[in-house]
Amino acid sequence: MPIQKLQLKGGIDRENTSYTSEGGWYDGDKIRFRKGSPEKIGGWQRISNSTYYGVCRSLHTWVTLGNLELIGVGTNVKFYLSGGGYYYDITPTRATESLTDPFSTTSGSSIVEVTDAAGGYIDGDYVTFSGATAVGGLTLNGEYQLTYAAGSTYTIDAGAAATSTATGGGSVTATYQINIGPAYTVPMNGWGSAFWGSGAWGIGISSAESLRTWSQGNFGEDLIFGPRGGAIYYWDATNDVTTPAVELSTLGGASGVPIVQNHILVSDISRFVFAFGTNAIGDTLQDPLYLRWSDQEDATNWTPDATNQSGSLRLSRGTQIITAKQSRQEILVWTDAALYSMQYLGAPEVWGAQLVGENITIASQNAVAYANGIAFWMGKGKFYMYDGRTQTLPCAVLQYVFSNFEDLQYEQVHAGTNEQHNEIWWFYCTHGSNEIDRYVVYNYVENLWYYGTMARTAWLDASTRIKPIASTYSYNIVEHEVGCDDEETENTLPITAYVTSAQFDLDDGHAFNFIWRVLPDITFRGSEADNPAVTFGMLPLTNSGSGYNNPRSVGGVDSATVTRSATYPVEQYTGQIYTRVRGRQMAIQVSSSDIGVQWQLGSPRLDMRPDGRR
Repeated sequence: MPIQKLQLKGGIDRENTSYTSEGGWYDGDKIRFRKGSPEKIGGWQRISNSTYYGVCRSLHTWVTLGNLELIGVGTNVKFYLSGGGYYYDITPTRATESLTDPFSTTSGSSIVEVTDAAGGYIDGDYVTFSGATAVGGLTLNGEYQLTYAAGSTYTIDAGAAATSTATGGGSVTATYQINIGPAYTVPMNGWGSAFWGSGAWGIGISSAESLRTWSQGNFGEDLIFGPRGGAIYYWDATNDVTTPAVELSTLGGASGVPIVQNHILVSDISRFVFAFGTNAIGDTLQDPLYLRWSDQEDATNWTPDATNQSGSLRLSRGTQIITAKQSRQEILVWTDAALYSMQYLGAPEVWGAQLVGENITIASQNAVAYANGIAFWMGKGKFYMYDGRTQTLPCAVLQYVFSNFEDLQYEQVHAGTNEQHNEIWWFYCTHGSNEIDRYVVYNYVENLWYYGTMARTAWLDASTRIKPIASTYSYNIVEHEVGCDDEETENTLPITAYVTSAQFDLDDGHAFNFIWRVLPDITFRGSEADNPAVTFGMLPLTNSGSGYNNPRSVGGVDSATVTRSATYPVEQYTGQIYTRVRGRQMAIQVSSSDIGVQWQLGSPRLDMRPDGRR
């Protein structure tokens, strides 16, 4: 009997059973496909030994005219600039209050009560005190985080125990940073959690508090940014990197600047600054479908006049604008039900909007990625693309992704490109999780899908940098496609990667076949280990279809359907494996879990002979 060559089509297909997906791949983690062949993804390493506070939801890179490479880092509690291996806090301030003897200490306790009748603060906010004198053996100058806020008082942890019970502190200046936001979508129930009249009397209404997200962009070398539902802020690159950003409305000559917005974008065309989901000029009420833009080349002038090009539009489809993206010749704007194309028309209209997609959904503000002249995004239950027309993006892992999706955390979904490998990545939370734990990838050149487990809270492709970067739950940024291992922390860890095929027939699928030799065809190009190796697994089955529709490892499948499974180490000079396995159908798996290993699978071959029907 001739040797059987396994040439499996690229990508993972989970839209049917393992046997129905014969001829392809059915499961995997930390792998991608290159020219249809599976390989382990590249490693990652942290870019700094320091960390930031909070969960990062936004990354943006640029280079100043002074050739300083910076990363804007927006978390749920602060906003930073990253540069030179450090994180610099430029979080804008909300208010500055003058207080007299505001501190109350308790002997033996580090918890200090602070009185400030002005209010406006919430649990977790940050305040900086200056000018304070000693009270209870403590001098409370510096930055502190509020541990509990109630009425006109809040508490802080001084970091050291007071030596007496006292009240004082003298004349103190308290500078408050803008309020923090939730790290994830928080469900709320009961009275006051929804709008008046939204339910029967006495019935608790379910609602949710949105997580803190940011949008940011460059206006020349300066940075314009803002949190969703907040003001617009400006950081001048001529300042020191430790100088806090300020509200755009406080700059000289500012006129009609929006007081609230849900998304900010700086256009490539003539540098207009856009605010989406904002207030009309002269009004304080936020309209989630209303958008405005500044004068051309002027970020501070938002008051329409015959002598400038500032203006506004209101979209009609949906209930709120979710996000916007600059494309080649247009600005794409997504509401929760439609897609619009905005194009520059010149005076007097300046910008016009055209409906280009309706009856659509979008997962979140950050669910869109733009690559190869096409916008790709995750909706609620499906994927879409826009290349001049809006259409559904066919997905071979659709059921797998959305059947185990945490619907409450759609807002955490974020997308990013990895153009070195022609990929769009989406990160999301699985059912029951408040933290991102999975990803799904679309290769737009080879039209392939694959997925895996990974916790990344924001992603940004290489632009001013050589490699993509991403933020983690360890409060740091890592650079991807670097080396072979996980270097998120100071301890280098191996990346566990595997790929498992769908079931395929041995010969006619009716008679048993005995496999006595395998030629694995694996390359270890790019490995850093002296003796790289993978585990090659074979899973022959008596009958197809049962016990193998959700494989995780060769040894973890229903043994009632397995005649004899086998795993073998394959090293860089392994040309053949001698084995003794028997079955009607089979699946193969390649896995690795050692430091310094990189691999790519080619076309394995099986040497076998007929072995009867029983």
